[in-house]
Amino acid sequence: MRCVYMALVRNVKTMQNNGTKESSQKECSKQGCLVLLRHGQTAWSVSGQHTGRTDLPLTEVGVEQAKEAGARLQRVFTKGFDEDCVLVSPLRRAQQTAQFAGFASYTICDSALEWDYGAAEGRTRADISKLSGVEAWDVWKHGPKVLPFHMVSDAKEVLPSGETVDVHRTSGESLQEVSDRTQKIIDMAMPKLKLGKDVLVVAHAHVLRILTARWLGINPDFARLLRMDTAHYSVLGTYKGDNVIVHWNC
Repeated sequence: MRCVYMALVRNVKTMQNNGTKESSQKECSKQGCLVLLRHGQTAWSVSGQHTGRTDLPLTEVGVEQAKEAGARLQRVFTKGFDEDCVLVSPLRRAQQTAQFAGFASYTICDSALEWDYGAAEGRTRADISKLSGVEAWDVWKHGPKVLPFHMVSDAKEVLPSGETVDVHRTSGESLQEVSDRTQKIIDMAMPKLKLGKDVLVVAHAHVLRILTARWLGINPDFARLLRMDTAHYSVLGTYKGDNVIVHWNC
């Protein structure tokens, strides 16, 4: 997918540019940029199963995606990222993505864990609707907490690779709880951003999209409108005093 470039100031405005390395550096020159990298492909990102806290590895495709993402980041952020400016979710798929992208030294950031999908964990939307009786269940619209207690059960699942993973199901998190948690990531990054350093966060699609809404100071529901593909990165920054999206899904 072609990278989308935008500045978002209170009401959503998009503007195209030529995506040059120079434009990225100019936009991030005063205050550093917050760079968000989604992990590479997993077996469940292919199957459509909700992947929150289950500790899945990357697929072979995901490993290659991570390497390619690292190369793209290197071309744009030529100075790289200081070791203390790389924050990574503790889940294996995020750590593997960081490593294969070329970021061997990083800080584990528990606040960057994916949304806890509760009883939806490891299940597709069709499975969830059938088991719960909630027609056309959607994590953004309904959230995990509406799901019945009988669905909160741990399980083991065998991946296509043959590996068995533990699936732990809880009551889950609300969208607002995830949004509040992402503020901790921003708080960790802000002192470094104010020094002009770029900060890289390697994590997961939903939590990074919700973090983006938090950065912009808008309702977390907005995050559902932001598409973030596996092993793609986005850049948050400032423009004329406002927090904005600089580049998206690159």
